[in-house]
Amino acid sequence: MKLRINGCKITAKPGQTLWELVKILNLDSDKLSERPLAAKLAGEVFNLNYVPVRVEDLCADRPSIRRAMAASGGEVKLLYYNDPSGREVYTRTAQFVLFLALENSYPHINARMGSTIGSALMIHLSDNERFDLSVLRAEMQRLIAMDIPLIRRRVDTKSAIRRYMDAGKIDKARLLRDRNEDYFDEYAYGDFSDYYYGELAPSTGYLKIWDLVPTEGGFLFLFPDSNNPDAVGKYVDMPQFLSVTNEGAKWCQLMECDCVADLNELTRSGKIRELIRVNEALHEKKYAQVADMICQRGCKAVMLAGPSSSGKTTSANRLATQLRTQGKKPILMSLDDYYVDRDSVAPGPDGRVDLEHINTIDTALFRDHLKSLLLGNEVTLPTFNFLTGKREWHGHKLQLDADSVIIVEGLHALNPVLLPEDLAASSVFRFYVSALLPLNLDDHNRIPSSYLRLLRRTVRDYETRGASVAHTLSMWDSVRMGEHRWIFPYQENADVIFNSSTLYELAVLKNHIYPLLTAVQPEEDCYEAARAIVKVLNYVQAADVDDEIPPTSLVREFIGGNSYYR
Repeated sequence: MKLRINGCKITAKPGQTLWELVKILNLDSDKLSERPLAAKLAGEVFNLNYVPVRVEDLCADRPSIRRAMAASGGEVKLLYYNDPSGREVYTRTAQFVLFLALENSYPHINARMGSTIGSALMIHLSDNERFDLSVLRAEMQRLIAMDIPLIRRRVDTKSAIRRYMDAGKIDKARLLRDRNEDYFDEYAYGDFSDYYYGELAPSTGYLKIWDLVPTEGGFLFLFPDSNNPDAVGKYVDMPQFLSVTNEGAKWCQLMECDCVADLNELTRSGKIRELIRVNEALHEKKYAQVADMICQRGCKAVMLAGPSSSGKTTSANRLATQLRTQGKKPILMSLDDYYVDRDSVAPGPDGRVDLEHINTIDTALFRDHLKSLLLGNEVTLPTFNFLTGKREWHGHKLQLDADSVIIVEGLHALNPVLLPEDLAASSVFRFYVSALLPLNLDDHNRIPSSYLRLLRRTVRDYETRGASVAHTLSMWDSVRMGEHRWIFPYQENADVIFNSSTLYELAVLKNHIYPLLTAVQPEEDCYEAARAIVKVLNYVQAADVDDEIPPTSLVREFIGGNSYYR
């Protein structure tokens, strides 16, 4: 069969893998930045051990073409570390090698995936006292040097459950019980087997750039630097972020919901309704605590930021309600009204206009208005018209009195460039909101927080804005790039980081969006993104409990019925 791999023509012989074809074309490299990690065919990611033309297909009475090859027309795109899908392949490969090395070196220690902190992945250990990081490092290096092929195998689900139970991997066995398929795909080496919800690199030898750093309760696995994949990323201490993730873990324990299997049991028993009530009460308590802090400090302005679909608007309104209970007069402002006219935004080097760039905000005007307001002066506020792409002036004037507190909400609200240089530190409170879901699928697989935000946005855009699933998914990589550039670098500037996720919402959101995601076809560009979400939702029991969710809930911002939008 004739293929075009990154534009290079080659004829695939029966039984040849993509990995072999890549080597024949001299498209492989020892440098991670230039080394293909996987391949994309018609929107679907495949391991490089994939065989385009199987011998058995040609030997059949009616020779057939594999579905992915037929859909792609022979076009193969190689994925590298700088591609989001390629980076996920590297991450999963690291997980396999890491947990295999732990199994070989410390079979008595239970290891659990934690949060990703910058370029580092937190691994929690059940027994840190008898653990020696140098032993684990040596075992990982041995496994990598062996260059073990990583080939996925299909097994019977029931037998896999029994095997995981016998191996003491109760978390994975419980999760598999909620799987509706008779089969199960896993990776294995020797007596060790595991599953990582996506493709891996062709072999352990691909894991060249990494490091291990000790930390309290476990260790950190350092990934390659995002900007320079041929070097290990540096770990930057993020105490605020670490504090809120630890709080999330405590909430999981409090609500007896540490993983998806726990959530499923609560859904089946009907106790998910109590979970909703407790989770919403914890959120309200947190908003009240933040309002107390703002009043105790005497702050006159709250700068509220967060990435897409984190629940900024609902958070601003709920915080305003709590400030009212303290006798304050909250005033909501949006940074969106300080956008410059669209036709004056200069395109970037690629010719595109980056609407998430800080230069789309009239920072000088906002600084001037904020300073004037805090000095007690009256200002005339602008309004941005999104239909015309122009800033308008309607004579909307604002002046603060003794009890006023302005809440400024926007993507860039924590960017220091928005604040006057001579502003008293006590006059402004910095509030960062993000959906940092603490749930794991199982001990070895965490649900990325970005998945929850993408799911929220997909549901909201479809149900309240009329946008297709394909449209939302196609924009996500660009949105994520903007977040990494303009939002995440400033999150540690916050006085408080608020976790806007709820432990119950995966079960709720599945009811709203699952049929739409599963309808996305392999030939569509967004297929892999949709498939990644579906892989998680396949293990989640849907819950029809919308009637239990209060109208002020953050979740209502995405499924509809939010009282702040009426």
